[in-house]
Amino acid sequence: MFTRRTLLQAPLALSAASRLFAAVPTRHVKVETIFKSPGPAPNGLQATADGLWVLDQRDNHAYLVGYEKGEIRRKLKTDSVSGSGITFDGKALWLASTYSREIIQCDAQSGATLKRFPSPGVGVVSWKPSEARRSPLQPPPPPPDPNAAKKPAGPGTPTGAHGLEWRDGKLWISNPPSKTVYRMNPPNAQIEFQFPTVFNRPHGLGWDGDFLWCADSNLNAFHKHDPKTGKLIEQIQLADSDPQPHGMSIWQGWMWYCDEAGVICRLKL
Repeated sequence: MFTRRTLLQAPLALSAASRLFAAVPTRHVKVETIFKSPGPAPNGLQATADGLWVLDQRDNHAYLVGYEKGEIRRKLKTDSVSGSGITFDGKALWLASTYSREIIQCDAQSGATLKRFPSPGVGVVSWKPSEARRSPLQPPPPPPDPNAAKKPAGPGTPTGAHGLEWRDGKLWISNPPSKTVYRMNPPNAQIEFQFPTVFNRPHGLGWDGDFLWCADSNLNAFHKHDPKTGKLIEQIQLADSDPQPHGMSIWQGWMWYCDEAGVICRLKL
């Protein structure tokens, strides 16, 4: 299984990432599992005054649920394909449709698609499936079948955006293939600014005052950035036994995140 130790043993980490981690404050926190997800594989979160939006990557529904018990207040069928991110602009929802490599604006009452934009940074992720961190809530993978024919090595499936956040008319997007966070101007889908992420599997985004947090699912960590420069300010490092972060959002001093194994968690910022 991919752990932070395996990262730090890699040549790339020794030359770059380990120095980066040593240069910023790192916190270890207590994680609470609050409720089971309404869908089988939650992958995007957005906190709002009306409740917590959860985008499921398997059934492609967007659920609006309560914060305390996870009761379903709204359930929308969307056009996302293995959706990984969701945000709300005050009127409409925005979805990261990972495998169609699009960003979709949809009606927050019906789920009907209003607009589609091509995802920035489309490409193939830099890790092999065997190198990806697995959630501790998932069963171990089956052993390889020695009698199975080996598939020829080749590039994986191209994907696009994962985490989404809305602020002041701009859409912020995290992208694993390009290892980049983008600021997009939605009317014309123009990329106005971008900065590199700490590692190779950036996912959920969340605003903490004027700072932007970004989850990394392979590092099992969250990284606080200055959105004006991309500078790394702080890191929250989860334990290997904690649920794995995918979608993430921040509400009233709490960071909420989901593990695609099917749970919604939170930690105090």
